[in-house]
Amino acid sequence: MNEVCFKNLKKDQCWSLKIYEASGGYSSWRKILKGELTPEQIIDELKLSGLRGRGGAGFPTGLKWSFMPRHSDGQKYVVCNSDEGEPGTCKDRDILRFNPHAVIEGMAIGGFVMNASVGYNYIRGEFMEPFKRFESALEEAYKAGLLGQNINNSSINFDLYTHLGAGAYICGEETALLESIEGKKGQPRFKPPFPANVGLFGKPTTINNTESFASVPEILRCGGQWFADIGVENSGGCKLFSVSGHVTNPANFEVPMGISFKDLLEMAGGMRDGAKLKAVIPGGSSTPVLTAEIVMNMTMDYDGIEKAGSMLGAGSVIVMNESTCMVEVLTRLAHFYYDESCGQCTPCREGTGWLYRVLKRIIDGNGRQGDIDLLLSVQNKIMGNTICALGDAAAMPVESFLRNFREEFEYYIKYRKSMVKG
Repeated sequence: MNEVCFKNLKKDQCWSLKIYEASGGYSSWRKILKGELTPEQIIDELKLSGLRGRGGAGFPTGLKWSFMPRHSDGQKYVVCNSDEGEPGTCKDRDILRFNPHAVIEGMAIGGFVMNASVGYNYIRGEFMEPFKRFESALEEAYKAGLLGQNINNSSINFDLYTHLGAGAYICGEETALLESIEGKKGQPRFKPPFPANVGLFGKPTTINNTESFASVPEILRCGGQWFADIGVENSGGCKLFSVSGHVTNPANFEVPMGISFKDLLEMAGGMRDGAKLKAVIPGGSSTPVLTAEIVMNMTMDYDGIEKAGSMLGAGSVIVMNESTCMVEVLTRLAHFYYDESCGQCTPCREGTGWLYRVLKRIIDGNGRQGDIDLLLSVQNKIMGNTICALGDAAAMPVESFLRNFREEFEYYIKYRKSMVKG
């Protein structure tokens, strides 16, 4: 199997510079330092590869890098989003833990392409082990002369810093992340202007996900077409999927894009204790839930999951068996988004509170006739009416849970108990 981010996972001290270089690590960066690769060549390879943002948005990486006004004067920045606060997602912390040099090399390459001499890796505050591992790798890279000013007399400058966040989900939104790095409250900015023009400290900035940056060195080493051929049309390469929930072996799996959900479930050991599959959230808690009947015929790629009625998101696959009460699951998700709303936008600040309180009322046995319609009305008023996507992230699960499992909510309201648990 073709692996990119986890190709050295089974090797002892896989996170070390020695192991990374032994498998071809920093070879693309050294070519750049020798003048053997141009920014245009790199962007062409990334476009050919079909690499799309691995943090959730899925925007083509090569195209995004080409937006940076690299020939303009002044400071520019590259930023890695390692905040990873989406419930169900646990892949980026493992990249930082087991393959930090791929992120460093990918960011350095991005800095060269976009003429940005400074980079920041924004790491979620709870990730102390990944943070320490990345800091050690950064120290190794500097000692090896791979970062800094006038690297290897190449006239290329690139300094990379780690910024430890405070554990706010909203800082996974790229402009809130920039605000946080600047020492401000983590709240999203109005767009436009977009970060490519006015980003960190008011300067042109490009932000990518950890997995996106970590994929770049191997793409350049093996070729864009090689990466594209691993996946399927419109979904190039391989992808890390975090499989959790009622499976026998929950874990991160690096698999080709386009693999069937059936095969991915089998890799995770199938359903725990032989239970029957009931539902799957395929891309993280903010993506619409799907029924077992739908997912068993679904492929794990952007188009395949969209066709099934959800989104690939960050690749966070939450598996639920027949004993799961969907009313309880949605209530828990609603509480998360209510708690994590930054409060800047009224529809999100007030709407997430309404969603949670109505669901909590149902769970407490005080549900009312009309609560389902009220939930749908509130989520509809949130969708598309906020500065960032957190409002949509809170609203989308509500619509999909009520559409696919409405009878459970109706039962809970009528009989004041769970249809599943009795």
